[in-house]
Amino acid sequence: MLLKFKNVVLNLLKVPPEPEAPAGSPGSVQVFRAAPNFYKLSLIRWGLKQLSALIAIVVALTVWHLFGDQIPSGVRHVVILHLILPALFVMFLPFTYALVWLDYQMRWYIVTDRSLRIRSGVWRVREMTMTFANIQQITIHQGPLQRLLGISDLQVTTAGGGGHSPVEQGMKHRAGESMHLGFFHGINNAEQIRDLMLDRLRHLRDTGLGDPDEIHHEEPVASSVESPLLGVAHELLTEARALRHAFR
Repeated sequence: MLLKFKNVVLNLLKVPPEPEAPAGSPGSVQVFRAAPNFYKLSLIRWGLKQLSALIAIVVALTVWHLFGDQIPSGVRHVVILHLILPALFVMFLPFTYALVWLDYQMRWYIVTDRSLRIRSGVWRVREMTMTFANIQQITIHQGPLQRLLGISDLQVTTAGGGGHSPVEQGMKHRAGESMHLGFFHGINNAEQIRDLMLDRLRHLRDTGLGDPDEIHHEEPVASSVESPLLGVAHELLTEARALRHAFR
């Protein structure tokens, strides 16, 4: 049933097929997906939203039953509208549940030896491609529920995406305002993917795109990588200081 729903929705919304691998060697392509527990977490959030809606409907019906005769006519129309909500709530319940499942299904995280590509979304499809040469920071975030379910989010920041706290960056991501942030949501092998990216970043710098010593780990679940431009800036700053001392 869900597979039929998936085919209908994808055809109706013209959702593009599975994304192609980004630039890189064919043998280096690795595809990662959200973990099954991410789906469970999504269902928990969906259930809480449905419960909140149900409580609001029950409160509206209770108010109508107890104080219907005393409610002004203008407000009464609003309460009458709530009488229709139970039927709509039950009608859309299977549909919203299927959308949660579909959101889980339509997530791809593809990594090659040169770049990565992230695709997610159904109603609003969001696809990002990042090259390792531009990556500045790789961070793992894990909330209490995620920790309980053994999943986490891996955040990739490219040049121009720094200078914000994780909370601000998360808000920008949800609002769709920043194209400098990429998220591997709900994965159960975040450290493996992080280490894979760091290894490929070191390889790029070993081939002349940067200094491998610039790669460092700040904490067990967070890693950052300085961009080649930042290394050049440090060198210019060092030379400027040397010139200043020479002319004193």
